Amino acid sequence: VISQPAKILNFLRKQKYNADYELSAKQGADTLAYIALLEEKLLPALLHTFWVEAENYCSVTKPWFASRIAFPLSLYLPGKMSREALNRILLTRGGPPLYSLTEVEAQIYRDAKECLNLLSKRLGTSQFFFGDTPTTLDAFVFGFLAPIYKVCFPRVQLQEHLKQLPNLCRFCDDILTCYFRLTVSGHSPGGQDMADANLQKLTQLVNKESNLIEKMDDNLRKSPQHPPRKLTTLKLAAGGEESPLNRLSP
Repeated sequence: VISQPAKILNFLRKQKYNADYELSAKQGADTLAYIALLEEKLLPALLHTFWVEAENYCSVTKPWFASRIAFPLSLYLPGKMSREALNRILLTRGGPPLYSLTEVEAQIYRDAKECLNLLSKRLGTSQFFFGDTPTTLDAFVFGFLAPIYKVCFPRVQLQEHLKQLPNLCRFCDDILTCYFRLTVSGHSPGGQDMADANLQKLTQLVNKESNLIEKMDDNLRKSPQHPPRKLTTLKLAAGGEESPLNRLSP
């Protein structure tokens, strides 16, 4: 199982899948710079929103994750993940001159809003960050923005700011529509297409078998017919006794 974005990208590149193949050297450098910006400026606020903000954690994050973790780890792991998120925030952003948690919280949300503004300005009116085709940067940005944009939190400080940037909201909606859209039956379009293809193959196989059975029936009807043989009747043995074979018959 590969779970980290960088490891996923490396794995896909080894399989000859590379969304950045047509990017220039400058665009590749911009991709690395913006990914570093996301991890430095937006990730702390995202961790705080999900794991440290008490109302969000108790009403959304903890029940959500606990429902998908087997008992008894569901009682322990969410709290452990929350503590790890807080420690990461304090280790990376809790140095001088920010000493109290309140000051750290205020700073990380200021940085996150500034990061969102920069992303909005960079995207502009384009569909994706480097034109009409999604790249690695689009995947990273979507991975950061979509949870903020779509999860219903009691405390929505960062979500409110994101919704004031319509091009980023449109960016998330477009990707959700194109790549994550579900049909009425609950299947993605790709999954539905595969189901339809499998059904078509199964129908073709059944039709072939039906045709084969019909041909076998025709061959049997056309083959020469022999009159049925008459079974010989068993006669009583001398002395009126039945033969041993007749005694065994029902």
